[in-house]
Amino acid sequence: MGERNLGAAVIGLKMGSGHLRGYASNPKTTVVAICDPDKDLLERRREEYGPRMAVTDYRELLNEPDIHIVSVASPDYFHAEQCVSFLKAGKDVLCEKPLTLGLEEALGIVQAVRETGRRFMVGQVCRYAPGFALAKRLVDRGEIGDLYLVESEYAHSYREARGAGDWRVDPRREPFIGGGCHAVDLLRWVAGDPVEAFAYANHKCLTDWPMNDCTMAVYRFPNEVIGKVMVSVGCVRPYTMRSVFYGTEGTIVCDNQSSSIQMCSRKNFGSEPSFADFPVEIAHHNVTAEIAEFVECISGDKPIPTNELEGARTVAACLAAVESARSGKPERVARIESV
Repeated sequence: MGERNLGAAVIGLKMGSGHLRGYASNPKTTVVAICDPDKDLLERRREEYGPRMAVTDYRELLNEPDIHIVSVASPDYFHAEQCVSFLKAGKDVLCEKPLTLGLEEALGIVQAVRETGRRFMVGQVCRYAPGFALAKRLVDRGEIGDLYLVESEYAHSYREARGAGDWRVDPRREPFIGGGCHAVDLLRWVAGDPVEAFAYANHKCLTDWPMNDCTMAVYRFPNEVIGKVMVSVGCVRPYTMRSVFYGTEGTIVCDNQSSSIQMCSRKNFGSEPSFADFPVEIAHHNVTAEIAEFVECISGDKPIPTNELEGARTVAACLAAVESARSGKPERVARIESV
């Protein structure tokens, strides 16, 4: 393989399309295997990327010695089984978000990583969106003072995006976990791990779906920071993840769909409130950058920022909101420690 010394496999070729592009464009990786139950899609991707293997059952890839990295981009409820299987087979794994739909399965992956010693990354891709990454740097530099309120939203209409085989409609897939994990993980990244959630939910848009389609959650973060996350998958509007970070000395407004972020800061713009634009590239699903970092962490033996613990903690934060919407009372966020 020359300088392309890591063989990659992608499981789930709809969500995995960005993973295929990322591996194909990376000078240290080669796509050697693909897997999907849709035979027509499988054949199209085989013709496009030329992998040695194209299979409908992921288990056929477990013992292939030239597969070093596996992207698990299958529907959410397959993540745990497939990730654990590949870890135990000696592969490094990049799992699409959310890590899992339940905490027990998430902890099972954490344990499998510890037992096997393999490298693991969760695809919390908002951390690689240029606008969000810039907002994080500005907050960390103290440009808006001390945070006191953070908010994000995942407004993404699923009306015409039910997923192949209607996988998004499966009652196991609560939208606040399956899609809202983007917004929750973004706030965790900026403000730290929340300790408590209180949420309301309703079901007024996708009335033929078996789960709530809108949830509003309020979180209590460390240092008395308040957080708000809105998730709507039945909305009538273009996709957005508009996010706002309020500090004692300024405010940042950003969206992964915008070509700039806005900041109003007394430190930089004086006492008269005004927003300044900071241009950024629009790359809301920047999987190529995500894969590049994973490959560098593997080849350079570096810590992986979005590892299995980060994935499990985001699942725990999402679950607390889901449970609160059901119970009608605040719910503690489960603490996920290294095992």
